[in-house]
Amino acid sequence: MLQTLTRPYDRIISLISGGFIESLMLLFVRMTLAGIFWRSGRTKVEEGSWLTVGENTIYQFGDDPFNKVPLLTSELAAHLTTYAEHALPILLVFGMFTRLSAMALLGMTIVIQIFVFPEAWWQVHSLWVALTLILIVRGGGGLSVDALLAGRRA
Repeated sequence: MLQTLTRPYDRIISLISGGFIESLMLLFVRMTLAGIFWRSGRTKVEEGSWLTVGENTIYQFGDDPFNKVPLLTSELAAHLTTYAEHALPILLVFGMFTRLSAMALLGMTIVIQIFVFPEAWWQVHSLWVALTLILIVRGGGGLSVDALLAGRRA
């Protein structure tokens, strides 16, 4: 009786546990995480420019009383964050250096959580951390440049 009930479940699990389905899921995770940080990066540049960091962004990283990021000048922090929020999502979309990119975004998320928006853990940052951890543990999947390069190295 129990086998009769679990057999369809086992078939479904076998189907969705396949390499192609996992690769699609990891592509979706990469695109989702990339979209979050890309959109944030685009808010930091001057309108109509590709990567010109706006004066308002530099102000937000320095004089804004809600931003308490230590060790970096406001100008350096604004530039590093803006460039990272553009470069790392591009790498994620292609699945290139996926684990390294996800680790960098995890680090950014932790800094944001601790120094900028400590009240946003359950609403936002816990989800970002979950997405980064999936990519750190599983990698970019079969639909990634990482997989293509790994195949050539093997």
